[in-house]
Amino acid sequence: MKINKVAVLGGGSAGLIAALTLKKQMPDLPVEVVYSADLGIIGVGEGTTAAFPRHFFEYLKLNPADFYRDAEPTWKLGIHFKWGPYPQGFYYSFQNEYKTKWPELSRNTGFYCDKETKWLGIVSACMAQGTVFPKKPDGSPHFHKSHAFHIENKKLVGYLEGQCRKVGVDFTEGTVSTVEKGPEGVAALVLESGQRVTADLYVDASGFRSELLGRAMQEEYLSFEKSLFCDRAVIAGWPRTDEPIQPYTVAETMEAGWCWQIEHENWINRGYVYASRFITDEAALAEFRQKNPRIANEPRVVKFKSGRYRRHWVGNVVGVGNSVGFVEPLEATALQVICLESSTLADTLKDSLREPTPSLMDLYNTYNSRQWDDIRDFLAVHYAFNTRIDSAFWKACREETALEGAAPIVRFYQENGPSLVAEAVQFDPNNSFGLEGYLAMLVGQGVPHGKPWLPKAGEPQIWRQRLQNYRDHAAQGFTVEACLGMIRNGQIKFGGVDCAKS
Repeated sequence: MKINKVAVLGGGSAGLIAALTLKKQMPDLPVEVVYSADLGIIGVGEGTTAAFPRHFFEYLKLNPADFYRDAEPTWKLGIHFKWGPYPQGFYYSFQNEYKTKWPELSRNTGFYCDKETKWLGIVSACMAQGTVFPKKPDGSPHFHKSHAFHIENKKLVGYLEGQCRKVGVDFTEGTVSTVEKGPEGVAALVLESGQRVTADLYVDASGFRSELLGRAMQEEYLSFEKSLFCDRAVIAGWPRTDEPIQPYTVAETMEAGWCWQIEHENWINRGYVYASRFITDEAALAEFRQKNPRIANEPRVVKFKSGRYRRHWVGNVVGVGNSVGFVEPLEATALQVICLESSTLADTLKDSLREPTPSLMDLYNTYNSRQWDDIRDFLAVHYAFNTRIDSAFWKACREETALEGAAPIVRFYQENGPSLVAEAVQFDPNNSFGLEGYLAMLVGQGVPHGKPWLPKAGEPQIWRQRLQNYRDHAAQGFTVEACLGMIRNGQIKFGGVDCAKS
């Protein structure tokens, strides 16, 4: 099967990232996005992971100036978990901190953490101090790569559409009424207007509807409900007044789930993710309102299910984003997965000279299925060991959560503590979280283990002094507001391009 044209169904972030990725990697490949103005987009605030800027600025080589100007993001250094047994919770940053070994100490940092530990490195120290980038010796911000973004979805979609049009992606507006089947899978998308859109490869970015992969191709769906119990979210927020813009997402334990807080420049987005098995929509909304009395818009409830389709590439249909699967907002992996799926698809087409072989398609399915399962496994650890609230939901999480692929990792930790010796064996190199992520969640949640470490003489003083140094350096850093101002007034430029609003 020679791929001479690609049709992307869906004009949200998944479809646009897929279209932009394919067109940037293969400029001569015709790519057409079919979208419906009637269906609209989700339109909520989103967090990302560090995979997002890598995909856009390193893999696609897009100019950051356009992104900062048009998408208007704020920075995210990680997640502040108000979670686990310690009152302050813990910070999980995008920098390796839990598995780092300082030359002055005899073991890696994970062994020295206790209930008093609030940060482990400069990035988490910045999170705790409310700064985003530390100050370099010359007085300028150190724009390190251990960051991601908070983005308002509508602004992101606007930016993506502009980038797609710039590189020559075609757009067709219309609602699909019929999907014609053929020997390869899909033969055409028939719009309500009667127009037929044909291609050699169809990318399903239709969201939870999964019009092509799920409905047309009837691919088998695999549920994650034994590991992830939450199936709904209530979403709202309020305009920012004088609150500082925090450089992290908050994940806060609630009675039957957890609540996020995502920081935008002019808006604070909140959402309560919960399990309908343990709380009604009305009770969840009441708890949400009680916790967030400043809500300014009408909260809305979004229903979802956690799981994925067995295969992502079936015949001439490839799914991306929610049309393939969904876990839940914890760890903000949605855009990360879309980027990985899109880059893997582009690399597969390029490497096969646009004639993908069955073995490459199998490899694509194996790789991307593993990504979804890795996320499920990692999120399961968040639930199975959180002891902050002793409600029916959290008791069930601690007693019933299926750890699946995380089980041997957890067992090793419980027996050996935050040891680094088995990292190469325990983790696939493509695991998005790796040992650092697992240590952040296991150490951060105070999960007991069989090898507690008694520091050698002098080490506690070295430990405390290094942490104090991180704190002092972070406190001198730049706030989100200061860095945004420096970009917009021309003090900071990317690729020689001014990021000021045009």
